[in-house]
Amino acid sequence: MDLATIIGIVAGFACVGVAIIGGGGVGVFVNVPSMMIVIGGMVSATLIHFSLGQVMGIVGVVKKTLFYKLPGERELTQKMVNYAAVNRRDGALALERHIGEAGDSFLVKGLQMVIDGQSEDAIGEQLDMEIRYLQERHQTGKKVLEFMGASAPAFGMIGTLIGLVQMLGTLDDPSQIGVGMATALITTFYGAFLANLVFVPLAGKLGIRSKRERFLREMILEGLLGLVRGQSPTEVRERMQAFVSGRKRQEVKPSV
Repeated sequence: MDLATIIGIVAGFACVGVAIIGGGGVGVFVNVPSMMIVIGGMVSATLIHFSLGQVMGIVGVVKKTLFYKLPGERELTQKMVNYAAVNRRDGALALERHIGEAGDSFLVKGLQMVIDGQSEDAIGEQLDMEIRYLQERHQTGKKVLEFMGASAPAFGMIGTLIGLVQMLGTLDDPSQIGVGMATALITTFYGAFLANLVFVPLAGKLGIRSKRERFLREMILEGLLGLVRGQSPTEVRERMQAFVSGRKRQEVKPSV
């Protein structure tokens, strides 16, 4: 679980909630028509801009971003060094015993290809394609979130204009001006709040996570190609540690 994202969202809602409660109560900030304009308009515009499958897929992308923990460089390097030791000692078929503990679907697929005796070129081409299409899916999810982050304030402004027009229609009753102005402005608040605390930050987090996942999969691919070449655990370790800075490199030895 990505605690930073969870803590950030909860803390953001809490801070705004405390400010609202301390400033006079929640009731004045609850306006159903304003919510319908912002949320309904944002969702409608998103469905127009993207396909239904792309919009529905954002749920899974966000869920994976928040709850799926990526492995660390040391953990990956240790696994690949262990696989290299098994491959050198017992042959590629012996790796089948270790597939269940691989954990990552990309790594499992790569190991299976090594066990099946596929060539270095075939493995490199197939897994490189997997990495590219993973990036495309993540980019689509990022674009959906960015679009929602841009359209929410826009519909907040539309709601504000609607409220101002309605308010101007009641200028003959001064007692309604304050209420009308508050209703008009609350729509802008909803749009700005959702955009800047939910959608834009989630899009940024997805972009960062996507780069991180690509980096780790490229490490895995390099390790798998080392297995195909029959490289020693030391050679595999050195090639994988080339991805990280010197201060992050730790001694990794086979543990199988």
